[in-house]
Amino acid sequence: MDTTRKLANIRDYTHSIFQDDSTGHDFFHMQRVARTASELAAKEGADPFICEAAAWIHDIGDEKLFSDSTKAIRKLEEFLYSIDCTGEQIQRMKDAAKDVSFRKGRIPDTLEGKIVQDADRLDAIGAIGIARTLAYGGANGQCIWHDNDEEKENTSVQHFYDKLLKLKDRMNTNSATQIAAKRHQFMESYLQQFFLEWGNTL
Repeated sequence: MDTTRKLANIRDYTHSIFQDDSTGHDFFHMQRVARTASELAAKEGADPFICEAAAWIHDIGDEKLFSDSTKAIRKLEEFLYSIDCTGEQIQRMKDAAKDVSFRKGRIPDTLEGKIVQDADRLDAIGAIGIARTLAYGGANGQCIWHDNDEEKENTSVQHFYDKLLKLKDRMNTNSATQIAAKRHQFMESYLQQFFLEWGNTL
C-alpha cells in the first residue's frame, strides 16, 4: 500500500475515534495539525509521510482523553500493521508523537517530532486556539473567568497565561515561529478586548 492510501486509512481511523469529541480535540483538530505538519515538513526538509501520519495520531492514547491509554495505543499499533505500515514506520510515528504534549515539557529528539509538536502548538494559539480553549473549558465545567482571585486559577482565560502565551517562544522551527508570532499577537488583542468588556458595568 502506498503512502497516500496509508494516510487516507489513518485519517479514517482518526475520524472514527475523534468525530464526536467536544473538547477541542476533535477530528478537525487532527486534520489541521496534519495539514500544518505536512506544510512544515516541506519547508523544513523532514519526512512528509512520518510528519503527517504522526500528526493524525498524536492525541491517540492521551491520558486526558482516553480512560485506558495503553489499550488505545495497542489498538492503534494493530491498525497500523493492518494497513501495511512497517515496524520502522510505526516506531518513527510513535517517536514523533510521543513528546508533543506541552505538559510533559519535552522537546522531541527527531525533526519530525519537532514539526508535529510545532503543528499541534500552532493549533493551540490564534483564533482557533481561543475557540478550542473555551470549548475545552466548557466541556470540563470551567468558568470563563472569575472576579475572585482564588477562583481564577481554574478558568479558561487563566489557561492563556499558563500555556498559550508561552508557546510563541517554544516553537522548534523557523517556519512555525513566523506563524506563531502573528497568532500570538491576535491572542493579546483578544485578551485586551476581553478584559475591557469584562470590566464594563453597563
